[in-house]
Amino acid sequence: MHILIVNNTPIPALKYGGTERVIWWLGKALVKAGHKVSYLVPAGSSCSFADVYPFNPSLPFNTQVPANKGIDLIHLNHTVNETPLLPSVMTLHGNLNEQFPLPLNTIFVSRNHAERFCSDSFVHNGIDPDDYGDPALSRSRSYIHFLGDAAWRIKNVQGAINVSRNAGLSLHVIGGHRFNFNQGIRLTFDRHVHFHGMKGGEEKNEILRGSKAFLFPVRWHEPFGLALIESLYFGCPVFGTPYGSLPEIVQADIGFLSAKSTELVDALAHIDAYQPRYCHDYAMAYFSSAIMMRSYLSKYEKVLNGYTLNTHPPVLKEIQYEKFLPFE
Repeated sequence: MHILIVNNTPIPALKYGGTERVIWWLGKALVKAGHKVSYLVPAGSSCSFADVYPFNPSLPFNTQVPANKGIDLIHLNHTVNETPLLPSVMTLHGNLNEQFPLPLNTIFVSRNHAERFCSDSFVHNGIDPDDYGDPALSRSRSYIHFLGDAAWRIKNVQGAINVSRNAGLSLHVIGGHRFNFNQGIRLTFDRHVHFHGMKGGEEKNEILRGSKAFLFPVRWHEPFGLALIESLYFGCPVFGTPYGSLPEIVQADIGFLSAKSTELVDALAHIDAYQPRYCHDYAMAYFSSAIMMRSYLSKYEKVLNGYTLNTHPPVLKEIQYEKFLPFE
């Protein structure tokens, strides 16, 4: 089939760009499986394995869908200003805190994400191992890491800093700076913390190859969390909070979850009990781009056969009024 993937940010992603990387991996896997993929994305985008058409969100959506190209289905990754004239699905990648109806064919990125919108329609994200290379599972490792936008307080880099200090472990922060001006001027004095700023590609991969574990004490309901799978790929068990997707992804043999910092500190004392090979194999067994692609194909086929993915338009079940979920 011919799938048109639509997004409102350019491809490829050069640094983080979670959605951009997911739709790139999905398209690449679909092409490998014998399907045709095109992208409708902002000007300046490029792709070696698919046609790229310019997207302008200020123009009527249907006028921008390439005509006479044999497109079977449109895969949106955000809402658009018109109901697509062709069969379509939409993946919601992030969290919303408003109660308005989403399209009937909305797909969420984890079971928890879907349940919070009164839905059971979800596809877990998957990573392309070609982007990560050798995980160096037998390499000697000497620190733990935090991976995420450290300026975003719900990601709780301060909690990670405190836990790592109390656990006596050096922490490498990918995605943050010692001087932070984004949400008020903040300076981190802890010398056991090493800040790498925004890193992508091989620079990020090399930092992960030297890490013993991923520390991720988020204070919101993480929709999915690519950083979890990336870290597991490199053999790093996950130590985080039991919010959002984490309980359905992080099993007891690949990590530990608690909203209490003292319990995370205690768990990190047993960090060497986790097996890097098992963590890596788990990530590849359940969260590869090929598995994600096959899951999306089943959704596409259902829609093309005249069914909807939800019986009612998904709506957020409960507005969250607390700014941060508990972390002691």
